[in-house]
Amino acid sequence: MSVHHMVATHILAQPTNVSAYTMTAGRLWSLVAALSGLTGVIIGARTLARSKKRTTTGRRGPITSLATGTAATTIGALVIAAAEGGPGTGYGIVGGYVAVAVGLTALLLGGLSLTRPRHTTHPDRK
Repeated sequence: MSVHHMVATHILAQPTNVSAYTMTAGRLWSLVAALSGLTGVIIGARTLARSKKRTTTGRRGPITSLATGTAATTIGALVIAAAEGGPGTGYGIVGGYVAVAVGLTALLLGGLSLTRPRHTTHPDRK
């Protein structure tokens, strides 16, 4: 067992009897990761939509989307790796999978908006 796995297991440790409404550490981390990924998806989608309309866009939006997508994917993967039970056990494994999916979507949107060719207006057209 690696040191990283032991640390993640210690952070996500919980009592054995949890209800469906108990906020455990695993559920909290997966919620934070999913919200981070959702933020990245929103920023990436807005930046991608904005790049279709304008001739120039900044790099702040795509980079923010990439950063939040990376954070969501990493935290979600750690939650999944540290989970010792399946859905409903309180380890946040379902939220971890959601966070990974949303994080990958944020990475995709951020990457697309960062590499999207910029529209240029022809000098003769106004």
